[in-house]
This record gives sequence, structure tokens and C-alpha cells, in this order.
Amino acid sequence: MLGKEMKYKYLDADDFHSESNKEKMGKGIPLTDEDRMPWLESLRDATKEHIVNGNSVILGCSALKKQYRETLRSSDPDYKLGSYETSAVSFVLLEAPAEVLSVRLKKRAAEGTHYMPASLLQSQLDLLKIDESEGILRVDATLSPQSIVKTIIISIFQFQDSFHSSQC
Repeated sequence: MLGKEMKYKYLDADDFHSESNKEKMGKGIPLTDEDRMPWLESLRDATKEHIVNGNSVILGCSALKKQYRETLRSSDPDYKLGSYETSAVSFVLLEAPAEVLSVRLKKRAAEGTHYMPASLLQSQLDLLKIDESEGILRVDATLSPQSIVKTIIISIFQFQDSFHSSQC
């Protein structure tokens, strides 16, 4: 929905998981950092392809740890470690209570649109670490999809305006 509204290419990180990762999650086994690294690298490479060609892209991804986000930020050829405010890569955290997320996961599993069981949700939430210095936009994911999209778009344009003003 956000990709359509902004007219950006949308990539779903779930489409980049290896079959072995999907099988592992399907069995209720949490992924390790070693399982995730090839996946993150493929996401980085796909995102980088868009960035170097001057195109904007939205990646739907559970970048749970700073280390994972740093891998994704490196898709910006000009990114310098820790220079979050000048990176071409930004992150939005869609926040919702665990109960809400569990209901949504169960619904997707029942519809056959996701392979991760809700039993893995807590392991994901346990991994989620946000460093406030990263400037990650937090959005209430219990809002309507339209309100979420509007909030993200307004925030992105405010960030871009403040960034460009500081460059003058």
C-alpha cells in the first residue's frame, strides 16, 4: 500500500528467504544470525540495485537488530557507519502489542500467506533492539492502514525537508 501511494518499488523480505529458512521457521525453529546473514545480504544487494540506479524502494523487513539494519544501510554506497541521518536508507518500526501481532500472524498462516507460526513471535520480539540514535520512525501499527501510510509519508517528507535544509 505504501509503495503504491509513493510510487516506489516494494520488496517483501519474506520472498528472499531460502527454502531451508522457510522450512526451519515452518517447524517453529527460530533463525540464527548465521541463517539470517545470507538473507540480509540478498536484501542489501536487491535494495542497492535500486539505489545505484537512482530509484527509491520500500523493503518490508523484520530488521530486528542494529547489526541487521547496518547490513541493509550498506546498500547505500555513500553510507558511513553510524551516519544514520545522511543515509539513503531509513527505517520505520510498525509497533503493536504482541497480542495484536499474534492475531495477525495466525490470520496470515490460516490464509496460507505466511510460513512462520505465531509460536515464533516472542523470539522475534526478544531480538528486537532499537537504538534511539538510529532515528527510526515509530508508527502505531494498530491504526488503519491508510493512517499508517499517511503518517509514514508525512514523516518521510518532513525528514527530507529538514535534511536538505541542513545541507544548505
